[in-house]
Amino acid sequence: MATPFETLNKSSKEFANSAMKSVSALTQGLQTIANEAADYSKQSFEEGTKLIEKLASTKSPEQAFETHSVFSKKAYEAFIAQATKFGELYADLAKEAYKPYEAAVAKVTK
Repeated sequence: MATPFETLNKSSKEFANSAMKSVSALTQGLQTIANEAADYSKQSFEEGTKLIEKLASTKSPEQAFETHSVFSKKAYEAFIAQATKFGELYADLAKEAYKPYEAAVAKVTK
């Protein structure tokens, strides 16, 4: 039969391992999110630069309005798609960070 000290030691090791796995999952998830944000920012900046170049070459206010309308629609759609993707990435991050603790929580709730 295990002594209380041995049981405590084993539980501490399990918790430490779970914590390290969780931190690793958080780190990887946050790196993925940061890369995605950097890519989106770069793309948005490039699209904005293209818009300014197009607006500078327009011949009439109607053409400028049309160019800006097309840009606005694309920018909105890209933003919504990116926001959805970020939501999914954060949900996946939470799931992956919690996974190491599932076994410990299952033991406690039994």
